This record gives sequence, structure tokens and C-alpha cells, in this order.
Amino acid sequence: MKFTCEKALLQSAISTSSRAVSPKSSIPALEGILLEAGSELRLTGYNLETGIRTIVPADIQSQGSLVLSARLFGEIIRKLPDDTVIFTAENYMVNIKCGMSEFNILGTDPEEFPELPTVEYQNSFVITQERLKAMIGQTLFAVSDNESRPIHTGSLFEVDENGLTVVSVDGYRLALRHEPIDKKEGESSFSFVVPGAALSEVEKICSQVDEPASVTQGARHVMFKVGDTMLVARRLEGEFLAYRQAVPRNNPIHIEGDTRALLSSIDRVSLIISDKLKSPLRCVFEENLLKISTKTAIGDARDECPVSGDGKGLEIGFNNKYLMDALKAAPADRVRLELSTGVSPCVILPDDGGDNFLYMVLPVRLKAGE
Repeated sequence: MKFTCEKALLQSAISTSSRAVSPKSSIPALEGILLEAGSELRLTGYNLETGIRTIVPADIQSQGSLVLSARLFGEIIRKLPDDTVIFTAENYMVNIKCGMSEFNILGTDPEEFPELPTVEYQNSFVITQERLKAMIGQTLFAVSDNESRPIHTGSLFEVDENGLTVVSVDGYRLALRHEPIDKKEGESSFSFVVPGAALSEVEKICSQVDEPASVTQGARHVMFKVGDTMLVARRLEGEFLAYRQAVPRNNPIHIEGDTRALLSSIDRVSLIISDKLKSPLRCVFEENLLKISTKTAIGDARDECPVSGDGKGLEIGFNNKYLMDALKAAPADRVRLELSTGVSPCVILPDDGGDNFLYMVLPVRLKAGE
């Protein structure tokens, strides 16, 4: 096996494929990257949950395949000078030359590397990388890390004639994003749940560009294809929350405000809250004014934020982080907060009446005198 490749391209491909490599595994090959030089150079990382395969432009002189330690291979390439890398493998002995540098390291048998699962095609859709990246990034924070409900450790992808809806829920909050898609094949509507860990990698692979990303739903797996990179992940099975019924939509109180101003106020008051000193935010919605306060063992803090609408003096408590996460993710300059009582959820929507996002945050019970 012999090929030459630009150092920067090879380094980028190693970085992408090694995201799916197991740091520690009972199968030693899974701690490595599978290199396959055939008609093209392919690098694969796989941890039995998620697999990432990427293609690198390279000049292949002789074909072959082997597995190299992802950590060592990645470090060697990263520290080589910016030049063309000449890679030669004889049996399992690998020679890497670049500029004045040379390494000889030992690879392992590619037969020990498990094959990536095949995705039996059911349905697929195409969306721009930019949109997919934004939708994942603006819902991923609400994915549950509680393994007792495995289905909620992923995000629901729902495709119908109106486009794609991505929903994440963790029992305390809900995040929803909706966008049109470019193309759809298969059933008129379909849905599947993708593990949060895999989506975190898809978000990194996608670029802020108008290029297409295709998503294929298989019987047990889902495949994301972005440029020269493919990610395969196991689908999560189970009953996802019926989110449409969970979101209260006939709330009597509507408050509109500037997203950044709301965030700044909450951020300031949150300065005296920490992991050790937890305390809810006490929010009082008055006419055209939101008063925020909190109290911990080290002191108290208050802030006011101008808003539009009459909150009728409603007092409600929130976890500061959950409220900030939702406002940070909201892709709009102004938002509408819909409220009902001090113990009902707060629904955050675009203030222009659009439906491209919805966030819901459950309140925290306030103790008297807090």
C-alpha cells in the first residue's frame, strides 16, 4: 500500500474520522482508524454505535488496507511539516515521510476492524448543511442524559410535506426547530430518533454553506452524507414524547421582548448562582416590565428588563440555565413568551408569528421568602 497526500487534507480527514473512534475498547482495532487505499483513500472510525467514513484526495500508487492507532497516527500527522506526506505500508509496517521527518510504526490487521452497518434504505431527504447544522445546534442542548428513558437521549426527526421538524426533550424543557427541505423520497411522512452523541458529530461535520446534506433512514440505522464524509448511527427505538399535546398553546399572557436584552438581564442576575449555590430565578411579569431576582448564601441580585405586554403581576420561578439555553438557541432578535400560571410551562416562540422554532421551559416552585 502506498499513497501521497497533502498533510492538511490528511490531518483534516483523521480529525473527522477519529471522532467516532473508541478511546478505550475491548476490541483493540476500534481504537484505530481503518485506512483503505483503493480507487480512492478512505478513512473510517467506528465505536459500534456511530461510524464516520471520509474520503481524502490522494495519489494512490498501490492499493491496500490496514488499521493504525488513531491517537498516534493523528499526533504524527499533526506535527509533521506542511508538505506532502508519503505513506508506505509493507505487511503491517508503516513508513511515513514528510519533508525531513520520517516515522516507522506498526499497524494492525484490517480484518479485525468490524464492518460499518449497512443502511437498508427506507426514506431519505436533502437539506442544506447550514440549515441542518443550525437545527441540530439549536435543539441538542435539550437532549436528555437520563439513561432510564433511552429514547429521549436522542432527537426526533419528523419529515412531512411541510419540511423537517427536530425535537429534543429532557423532562424539564423542550426544544423544537422547523425548516423546509430541498427534496424528499419515500413515504409522504416519516420519523426516527437519532442519538444525541451522533448528532453532535453531524453538527461538527456540517459547514456553514449552502451545499446539500442527505439523510437516509434505514430499518435500524440512519446515515448522514455531508460532502465526502458519511456518518452512520444506530436509531433509538421506543415511544417519543407526544410533544404536540405536551405544549400548551392557549396561554392568556403574551409578553414580547428583545432576545439579547432578556439574556443580558438573566445573565447578570445569574452571577451569584453556581453549581454549589443553586437558586431559582424569581421572575415577575408586570406591564411592559420584567423583574428578575434571586437570592443565594452569598447575597442577592435584581435586574429589570423592558418588555411589551401586560404580565398581570404573574410571579414564576425558573432554572436560570434552562431559560438562558432556550433564549441563546432562539434564532430571532425578538421572542414571544407565552405564560399562564406560576406552575405552567413558559413557551418561547418567534415574535413575528412564525413557526420555525418553539422552546418550552418548565417552572421551578418558589419558596416563600426566597
